[in-house]
Amino acid sequence: MNSRETILNLLRDGETVSGGELSRRLGLSRSAVWKAVSALRQDGYDIDAAPGRGYRLRAAPDILTEPEVRRALGPVRLIGSTIVCVDETASTNLDCKRLAARGGANGTVVIANSQTAGRGRMNRQFQSPKDKGIYMSVLLYPDLPPERLLPLTVLAGVCVCSAVERVCGTRPGLKWPNDPVLNGKKLCGILTELSMEGESGRVAYVVPGIGINVAQTPGDFSPEVAEMATSLSWELKRDISRPRLAAALIEELDRAYDALCRGDLAEYLDACRRDCVNIGKRVQLISPDGRREEADAVGLDEAFGLTVRDASGAERVIRAGEVSVRGLYGYIE
Repeated sequence: MNSRETILNLLRDGETVSGGELSRRLGLSRSAVWKAVSALRQDGYDIDAAPGRGYRLRAAPDILTEPEVRRALGPVRLIGSTIVCVDETASTNLDCKRLAARGGANGTVVIANSQTAGRGRMNRQFQSPKDKGIYMSVLLYPDLPPERLLPLTVLAGVCVCSAVERVCGTRPGLKWPNDPVLNGKKLCGILTELSMEGESGRVAYVVPGIGINVAQTPGDFSPEVAEMATSLSWELKRDISRPRLAAALIEELDRAYDALCRGDLAEYLDACRRDCVNIGKRVQLISPDGRREEADAVGLDEAFGLTVRDASGAERVIRAGEVSVRGLYGYIE
């Protein structure tokens, strides 16, 4: 822990701490303490300095740093034991894959304040403007066969809904299979990537990546994206703490991954069935080649597949990745 983090911890309770006391506790000169406090102010921390009394932390900025996320984070089993925060990166998924090549720790979370090459499904661009969202990926080494990992992307969507509910007091819906939505628009993008060992056929690692729109305004999205995307702050008309939301999401992911490893997903299946905005509605099924078919979404099976009924009355189950599901006239309606 460096001097800035130590000073932050000493000022967290809102009490005024003298420069002499900080100097004594840190084993630094008064000048070094002043420089550390100045650096914290440059990072956005509102720190008072009262002559003859000392320093007091008035407010912390909405920044995604390891200390700020860790401060809001409760106990975790695996995911979040190691947290790496960067201001800008090409892609947090790519960062995790590079960590895997170097033997990075299981459960490592990489969080970026912005991405320059964020991606979604089908290699679509995921817009990741600076200071606006949470762009997070997790490196996992599951001791599970590939078929047991199929629900992971859906679970990530449920975890986003639960984290938003905890921090914001409102629960998004879930457009099947894994898109959290609020007031009919998309809040989040999720992309899970998996690497297999060539000879054994075992899973080498898996990286679920999640991007949550927190503080974007319509002007932050390209015109085609703005038709279907929104942010928490825009919909709720108030500021949302990104460190608190990131910490809540890490806790939810940690709990869901433990349930996946134990094979006990009943709670998440119930939540997905409750949150899914498609069930009971007429939907479009869009194939990778662009073909469209109308069907009625009637439910989810035990493996999180969407059961649909076509015009002839025949029912079938579709799996994530096979088709895209849209409303008849828009993103979900």
